[in-house]
Amino acid sequence: MISFIQMFVDQGASLQVKVLENGNQEVVLPDDSEEEINLSFERKNNLYICQGTCRIRNKDLVNLMRKAVSTYKGDAVVNRIYPAYTMEYTYKQGAVVKIVEKTSQSDKLIYEYKDTLGELQTLFLKNEVEQEIVSLKAQVNSLLDLRNELQDVSLREHIDERLQKLTHRLFVLEA
Repeated sequence: MISFIQMFVDQGASLQVKVLENGNQEVVLPDDSEEEINLSFERKNNLYICQGTCRIRNKDLVNLMRKAVSTYKGDAVVNRIYPAYTMEYTYKQGAVVKIVEKTSQSDKLIYEYKDTLGELQTLFLKNEVEQEIVSLKAQVNSLLDLRNELQDVSLREHIDERLQKLTHRLFVLEA
């Protein structure tokens, strides 16, 4: 928490810090619009968590908040409001993962982070198809053994139908 406050002090931002009875803290920042920005930090497991909304008009303060979210690996949704549209930036773990341009008519996706490597790893680790193939081969072997032992033609035909379905499924999975 000290380094967070020091970041603002180093940039010349005036602020007040209120320490509450339960160890939580409240940081009050003055903005250009003559309004105060109240950031309440709740202490959880030796971490300070800030939840809430605020509107900041001072560009230097906006950049400091962006830097703080990035530095402290925060999750946030930041709206930059322009006369004709709003740009919505979504941060996860301090990194921008999505940018959307919002107008009164529509939303336009500008950027979205794709964890391609993570998705490929997950796909690679999925082995459901391989498990199904092993299971199907075991069923085929079992049915072939049973077919060879049986003399009844009608049972053999029934097993042949089942084998045909299983081999078709195997062909599809292995393709």
